[in-house]
Amino acid sequence: MKSVIICGLGAVGTTFGCKLKGANDVNGIKNIDLRILADETRVCKLKLNKPMFNGIEQDFEYILPSHSFKTDLIIICTKAQGLNSALSMIKNFISSETRIISLINGISSEEIISKTYPEAKVLKSFFVGHSAVRIGNRTTQDGVGEIVTEKDEVVEEIFKLAGINYSTPQNIDYAMWLKFTLNIFSNQTSAILNLNFGEMKHNKNFINFAKKVIAEVKNIAEKKGVTGLENLEQDAFKFLGRMCDEGQTSMLQDILAKRPTEVDIFAGEIIRLGKEYKVSTPYNQVLYDLIKIEEEKNEHSIHTC
Repeated sequence: MKSVIICGLGAVGTTFGCKLKGANDVNGIKNIDLRILADETRVCKLKLNKPMFNGIEQDFEYILPSHSFKTDLIIICTKAQGLNSALSMIKNFISSETRIISLINGISSEEIISKTYPEAKVLKSFFVGHSAVRIGNRTTQDGVGEIVTEKDEVVEEIFKLAGINYSTPQNIDYAMWLKFTLNIFSNQTSAILNLNFGEMKHNKNFINFAKKVIAEVKNIAEKKGVTGLENLEQDAFKFLGRMCDEGQTSMLQDILAKRPTEVDIFAGEIIRLGKEYKVSTPYNQVLYDLIKIEEEKNEHSIHTC
């Protein structure tokens, strides 16, 4: 039986937690020992107000950071702001046999995790598919999507047992920058203009604006030594085309729910790298500034309610 820990039970964590929880063979034998890792306060809240996935209440087995055992796979599904907390919570569950995958958006979490736990095997990974929608404790997702990751026999076995769609591209760095590019031009613009995926796909002015944003990302990726960038713009729009028209980006969901966004790991990261490599990033600077204005507006409205 494989041991798996999920850290972060938001929309993505709930989606894959349900997949892993249901991993039984034809005889009903449990194949995966899944635990959800959270602090005591969070666990109490989750037990009192159980997560709902596609309308069904979910019972998970929870563990605290004070517990200690070695696990085969840790999946970090927090928002970027929660990564440091997640890193402190997983320390008692790591050995040289532990695989860690991060489904946090952006391109930097794997490097941060590797520096913190060099003994573990950290795989470059991300989720791509129709957006999961979380409202309160309720998550909905239509099952369209996959985890893209580096090739690893242990992780692939776990995904097969759980029926999780996955792929292992030859050029994982390009694949990660492609997903990052989609996040950069779609998540941020949609959050500012309140656009769903369909509205972005069919708006010529949006497409023209997105091309300028993509060019900045491509220039940075070239400086970083990423290969295969010749078709980045074309592939990015193909990526957008796979999204459900009625779906909303995670950043738009955050803005509408008055939650902090991940702008610092999107435009913020591009701006930082632009300064490092002396590449101009004016479009990302504008996106960053506008989203920070939205965040401050939301924070003010929360405090005055």
